[in-house]
Amino acid sequence: MKCTFRKLLVTVLLTASAIAQTQPAHPAKEQAKPAPTSAAAPQTVLPSEDTVNSFLYQMFGYDATLTWKIAEIRPSQAAGLAEVTVIITNPQGSNSNKLYVTADGRHAITGEVLPFGAKPFEEARAKLEKGINGPAKGPANAAVTIVEFSDMQCPHCKTAAPNLEQLLAQEPDVQFVFQNFPLPAHNWAEKAADYVDCVGRASNDAVWKFIEKTFDEQNSITEANADEKLKSIATDSGVKGDEIAACAAKPDTKIRVEASVALGKAVGVTGTPMIFINGRALSGAAPVDLLKKVVDFQASQGKELKPQAANAN
Repeated sequence: MKCTFRKLLVTVLLTASAIAQTQPAHPAKEQAKPAPTSAAAPQTVLPSEDTVNSFLYQMFGYDATLTWKIAEIRPSQAAGLAEVTVIITNPQGSNSNKLYVTADGRHAITGEVLPFGAKPFEEARAKLEKGINGPAKGPANAAVTIVEFSDMQCPHCKTAAPNLEQLLAQEPDVQFVFQNFPLPAHNWAEKAADYVDCVGRASNDAVWKFIEKTFDEQNSITEANADEKLKSIATDSGVKGDEIAACAAKPDTKIRVEASVALGKAVGVTGTPMIFINGRALSGAAPVDLLKKVVDFQASQGKELKPQAANAN
């Protein structure tokens, strides 16, 4: 769904592309002139919901099977661009997608805004190491930390879980942190996130069993039976289901889950599963071989930032 949506937007929105022209080289004696710098960063102008809805209607109004919901409009990490998060739903399911709107409000860009520089992933890495609050396994002082943002109701997260387990089996020196990121389109995901948080604080051994069992039972859990099912899974995982249910209903638990979602948004998460390997964002559904190559590469770079306690209360 996500790939199809992006391809459609790219086809419609990006109607022209600029081809870079190769310039003749300057003589060696000439010095390159520094690029001019602007006095101030461009101001971000946020489009209204009405404008975004009108745009989406013009783009997709021809398809009666497709609906959308504006999840968020905020300044992008890239100066001057507004970031619009839209949840698109069709008969195949829902997915979260981003548009970047220019300051003049006349153009929208699809795809990803990538961090840039000599160390492009350090900012995200620092935010993650400061803000992670989910259950963790593996050495705390590992050279590589993998942070996964996941939704217990997300079918793609369920599919990706065995791949991540395979990766961690091949990389025992890696630290792995699970962060809750329940999507608004899912009707019991937030409740499950509350349970994950409480089980994780009660028992670090039980929480991994709870996550696995919940994914196994995903198709049988509904909004109506979520509490009953999640309590039962918690008990089967080695903790007291009634106590976990009481914990899940507490305001401080919901604050912790909200903090996890806010952390994900701060590093650019819009959908799940999304993982970060020392701050580098990758789809959690990426092939194990690719993930392992990135882990090994990051391990070879060394670790400059001291990790924080991943499961601190």
